[in-house]
Amino acid sequence: MKNISDSVKQVMVVFLFCFVALISYIAYFQFFSAPTIAEQDGNQRLWAVRNEVLRGTIYDRNKNALTTSARVNALTQKRTYVNGELYAPALGYVDPRYGLTGLESSYDKELTTYNKLTNNFMNLVKDFSIDKLKDMYNTRKEDEVKIGNGVITTLDPKLQKIAYDALGERKGAAVALNPKTGEVLAMVSKPTYNPNDLENAMKEANEGSAENSPFINRATTGMYPPGSTFKTVTLTSSLQNLPGITNRTFEDDGKLVFNSKQSLSNVNGEANGTLDLKNAFRVSSNVVFGSLAMELGNDKLKATAESYGFNNTINSNGFKIAQSQFPTLKSSEVGSVAQSGIGQSSVLATPMQMALIASTIANDGKMMEPTLVNQVIDKDGNVVKTIEPKLYKQVISPNNASTIKEYMEFLVDSHANSGGGWSYFKGLNVAGKTGTADTNLSANGAAKPHSWFIAFAPANNPKIAVAVIVENGGYGADAAAPIAGKLIKSALSQ
Repeated sequence: MKNISDSVKQVMVVFLFCFVALISYIAYFQFFSAPTIAEQDGNQRLWAVRNEVLRGTIYDRNKNALTTSARVNALTQKRTYVNGELYAPALGYVDPRYGLTGLESSYDKELTTYNKLTNNFMNLVKDFSIDKLKDMYNTRKEDEVKIGNGVITTLDPKLQKIAYDALGERKGAAVALNPKTGEVLAMVSKPTYNPNDLENAMKEANEGSAENSPFINRATTGMYPPGSTFKTVTLTSSLQNLPGITNRTFEDDGKLVFNSKQSLSNVNGEANGTLDLKNAFRVSSNVVFGSLAMELGNDKLKATAESYGFNNTINSNGFKIAQSQFPTLKSSEVGSVAQSGIGQSSVLATPMQMALIASTIANDGKMMEPTLVNQVIDKDGNVVKTIEPKLYKQVISPNNASTIKEYMEFLVDSHANSGGGWSYFKGLNVAGKTGTADTNLSANGAAKPHSWFIAFAPANNPKIAVAVIVENGGYGADAAAPIAGKLIKSALSQ
């Protein structure tokens, strides 16, 4: 009997274990997995529910409609993008076959939310009367057309068009921000696609190479070596960690030698002689900034880069930013450490990241959370939600920000007043930094470098910060700076 009793107990224990496991699995699925599965783009029930409401309109900052929606039948609707390719990277697309991307994805819930009570109540509050209340009750319809909330973006149509046209057929990206609020004023990525003809756009993209895909938003997810624009970060770290650095002088003979096999040279081996820090920044000396990176060491320079957002997820509203990358290097890797100080080695950054660095310096060291949305409104224009400016973090001290701002302004002024090709910056009080980013070797040797420019203006009261990259655009900012100049000039004239 004892053996039978023990066997029964063992069976009951196994049964109890299986029962608890089953209940636990059901609970886990119900509360954790089920919502995620339900929200997946391919869930046809979700699309049916989504299409019960006519999708709300997306607007630019001036309340010009960027999208329209029309009912096809009870289960489908047609989404049209008014400006075609112009806003595609920022707005993304919504399509039952291809899913949702961009702002269409980030604000899908708001764009498909219709609250009849809220809409009618807000209309009543605007102009209340007993007669109006009676009319509202008597004329209510259960089959009333349901229209989702609208989204007013931060995008400036003039700046968006300027950036789009200025990039032309070249690959690259341009970002413009309001440094004080974090508002995204322009977001352009080339090549782009026509969201009104997704089937052909997808077909063409699949026939081409992945790196040339128009569906990559290069502004927020494109990863590039930032080149000399990163010297703003190395300068920041030097001001933070090397006492008296602004009073020192440096000898630049055109080449920094690490050992018998490794060295770092200035462009064309140019020797700049004796320089203080301000002039080393102006001439963008690889020798000086490579030396500073070595003196700082990987730990300190990495900490400064990470304070700006490298190796981190930066909070944003309406879109996502890929993590920019700064490497962990051993002290023995002197060549790579020096290269990291000039934005090479394995340093990679998105244009949005570099625009945020410019914005932070412009805004007394404060980085604002970037946002693509200003307001959510209902179908009658009543404000449902307002997105207030939000501080992401105090990255650097106001004093250090002021010093970097001074150096960046000095750099632009020296070029703009030298009779060179920067006349478009004259009188605009621009602070900026050039960048030449070497790229990987191609089959035919070294590829043409990327052209970078980051800037903000006016330096004494910034209204706009920009980052522009032209892929394989060549030396310095020859390709990128004119685009930034057009954006800045337009922004300051408004």
